[in-house]
Amino acid sequence: MADTRWQRERSASDSRAYIARFDQLEAEGTDLHGEARTVDAMLPRRARVLDAGCGTGRLGGELARRGHQVTAVDLDPVLVAEARKNPDLTVHEADLSTLDLPGERFDAVVAAGNVLIFVARGTERQVLGRIAEHLVPGGLFVTGFATDYEYAVDEFDIDLAAVGLVREHRFATWDLRPWHDGAGWAVTVARKAGA
Repeated sequence: MADTRWQRERSASDSRAYIARFDQLEAEGTDLHGEARTVDAMLPRRARVLDAGCGTGRLGGELARRGHQVTAVDLDPVLVAEARKNPDLTVHEADLSTLDLPGERFDAVVAAGNVLIFVARGTERQVLGRIAEHLVPGGLFVTGFATDYEYAVDEFDIDLAAVGLVREHRFATWDLRPWHDGAGWAVTVARKAGA
């Protein structure tokens, strides 16, 4: 299995610095929950949510605070240890390209914060397939990533369709500004066929 881009580019000390950076932002009063507000508005109450590529568990923790049942997964052991400090999250250390949570199906899967551009190049469709496998029929997939990396939005759309996820919406920001060619960020909402 190829290392993910995150593994190739980040060390354990980089992950600790990432944690410290978000702790500092929180201490400064920065709004860190825009993604959670957006996702929460799309979900039924007490939805079962998978936070895929959860990092520190910031997003999943906020969704849990809002009453959702959240399972989180990440490959980085430093970030997984940080996410496990939140008693409201069930956290797994796993690679999204081989994710297998037997018997677990979710109303929504969220992959925020550039998750799809940090997986190993060439595994994006495989990752999306594992995500689709963990959704209930009609379940939502919400993701956001920067558009200036190798994985282009057009390729992403082809991969979504190939694994049975139907794109419903695309925005240029997490606060739902309209999508336009040249946007630096793509927030996409897709749904698993079937319900």
